[in-house]
Amino acid sequence: MKIDPTRRDALQLVAGAAAAALVGCTPPPASAPVAAPAPAASPPQPLVQALVPLGVSPTPWPTRDPFLFCVHHDDAYPRGNASFGPDASLDGRDIGQDFAGKDGWRMYHGEVVPGFPAHPHRGFETVTVVRRGLLDHSDSLGSAARYGRGDVQWLTAGRGIQHAEMFPLLSSEQANPAELFQIWLNLPAARKMSAPWFSMLWGPTIPKQVLTDAAGRTVTVTRHAGADGDQVPPQPPPDSWAADPANDVAIWTIALDAGASWTLPPARAGTLRSLYFFTGAGLRVDGEEVPANHRIDLTPDRAAPLVAVQGAVEVLLLQGRPIGEPVAKRGPFVMNTEEEIEQAFADYRRTRFGGWPWDREDPVHGREDRFAKLLDGTILRPG
Repeated sequence: MKIDPTRRDALQLVAGAAAAALVGCTPPPASAPVAAPAPAASPPQPLVQALVPLGVSPTPWPTRDPFLFCVHHDDAYPRGNASFGPDASLDGRDIGQDFAGKDGWRMYHGEVVPGFPAHPHRGFETVTVVRRGLLDHSDSLGSAARYGRGDVQWLTAGRGIQHAEMFPLLSSEQANPAELFQIWLNLPAARKMSAPWFSMLWGPTIPKQVLTDAAGRTVTVTRHAGADGDQVPPQPPPDSWAADPANDVAIWTIALDAGASWTLPPARAGTLRSLYFFTGAGLRVDGEEVPANHRIDLTPDRAAPLVAVQGAVEVLLLQGRPIGEPVAKRGPFVMNTEEEIEQAFADYRRTRFGGWPWDREDPVHGREDRFAKLLDGTILRPG
């Protein structure tokens, strides 16, 4: 089936100075020099720099360089049918564009199976953190995967790739809840046309540290990217901005039980650091009460004391040294100039970024257990 790039574009979504002259001032005699006043000390920068509302899921969250996009999908899918779609009526849904959340779940762009059928990307990376449920990946290079339950897929789109991301509802006997983050991480200009790269980070390889605070309450820190002492996640793809530790990229989820406290260690000066408070009613950061459903921008090189108030909370940490280059973004393509965006559309129309080797735009992988098929045909499984 031919793929219309316009439809693909629809899939994703989505700095006078004043001068004053001093005249008529007579200098003091040389024998009576006047000492220059000491410069006033700058007040300390607050730890919490800004609070930004997030909007209602699955509205994309506002991000900062080097991140381009972050969305939290949380769907209470019912039991599945024989086609791995919902065993429920689809009446009243805008099929192909179902984001409303009717009955607590969405079909997104899927028509039979929920998810995102084949669509292209160029110039950045997708990092997909699946906390509950399963996701089926298929791409134009022939790679495939079924992953979830704590796994992470890291895909460098580079010069161009098509992929599909479907949410198969495997259980026909019970509900199929799904929850995931999809995060877009920019690539610098020098890496935007790198070769596509597909990586699976299986849940058992991702450090999940369970800590106890002074009062015996539990804090769980999962480090999907960004090492902390002996907590070292799997290596990102080789062309990723995150592959160089000097870029200080971190993607962590932090869960605090009701009343629990934990101190986020400092990052490097110059890093852009944000916490996304997405679950819970109350969070205190360095003694400041923070409302739910907000991004919290932090001074990076200071430790950040966190306390869960009014129940348990969860936050997502996104941080990294900014790339600091112009961003031209249109639909599924992210480049540095509008001319490069136009070239991306032209290249996609001409090459389809390798074509589509699957017999449907929304492939699912039967009743397979979790697996990944790499470009060379190697099959990997967790554990």
